[in-house]
Amino acid sequence: MEFLIEGIRAVTWQQLLMYVIGILLIWLAIKKDYEPALLLPMGFGAILVNLPFSGVIDQTLQGGIESHGIIQWLFDVGIEASEAMPLLLFIGIGAMIDFGPLLASPSMFLFGAAAQFGIFAAILLAAFLGFSITDAASIGIIGAADGPTAILVSQVLKSKYVGAIAVAAYSYMALVPIVQPFAIKLVTTKKERGIHMEYSPRSVSKTIRIAFPIAVTIIVGFIAPQSVALVGFLMFGNLIRECGVLGTMSDTAQNQLANLVTLLLGITISFSMRAEQFVTVETLMIMVIGLFAFVMDTIGGVLLAKFLNLFRKNKFNPMIGGAGISAFPMSSRVVQKMALEEDPSNILIMHAAGANVSGQIASVIAGGMVINLVTNFL
Repeated sequence: MEFLIEGIRAVTWQQLLMYVIGILLIWLAIKKDYEPALLLPMGFGAILVNLPFSGVIDQTLQGGIESHGIIQWLFDVGIEASEAMPLLLFIGIGAMIDFGPLLASPSMFLFGAAAQFGIFAAILLAAFLGFSITDAASIGIIGAADGPTAILVSQVLKSKYVGAIAVAAYSYMALVPIVQPFAIKLVTTKKERGIHMEYSPRSVSKTIRIAFPIAVTIIVGFIAPQSVALVGFLMFGNLIRECGVLGTMSDTAQNQLANLVTLLLGITISFSMRAEQFVTVETLMIMVIGLFAFVMDTIGGVLLAKFLNLFRKNKFNPMIGGAGISAFPMSSRVVQKMALEEDPSNILIMHAAGANVSGQIASVIAGGMVINLVTNFL
């Protein structure tokens, strides 16, 4: 009988709190449809790794048996040793993205760059609040609005807050439809949100579509070498999509590969959600800084659009600047919805999509730049 209740006696209040957090993540995934492919396995994993003597992480079980847990093994092999899982996921993401709207209107790349402002604003805030430079940079990358980038950067920089950073990144990505309208309305007027933008679609040749991922990889390799793995895998996935001779492989990358890696990544990252590491004041601070990063991302893009309008006859609707964050395609849909609320005849979706896919590229470049800056600084 004593043997049966030993596990119950070993539970701490922090572990009980992690069960609640895990159930909350599962509820958000199922009930609210917030990033279910990530939040559900992360939530379930958070429960698993906090069960005493569960055997999913390396620990001494009842009876003195040494356990080599599967979740810790996946973390060691797939994330800590090689960063393989986030990088493989980028192949699937690249295969999903159509860069056509960006190639048809290259000026949209400016908004993707401006919408990374939240990264550097969050790094400064985290450093001000007392985090080390490596942890501050890892926390700031939540502003990339891209979960795999946040996981990869925080892991490369050996942050001890990988779990909290992953939860913050994916939670706020899921909450883009709530966070972004608030941020956009903070810095725009009703008149600005009602600006119409004409869309004259220009065809983008297959040659340009094929050349684009190759050129981006080479250019980034020279100017931001720490981004090569991130950008290269993203562009490789896009090249599979655009080449026209690997249709089956493109479908596999978009579906089976992306789904499988996402599933494993979600439950694997829960290794960093063990109670002793996760239930801290620092975790709460990271969640607050993450929200700050997302708001500042949006504001940065919107303010750039408003600045450019000072010199343009045909004005940008500043909301498309907010679509420059990497949360693809949610952010562009949010902008379109807001535009229709102001004027049912206002169609901004293609402009917003161009800014949105540029944000995907800009976020991974920014991630590499952060790694480069921090490693050189140290």
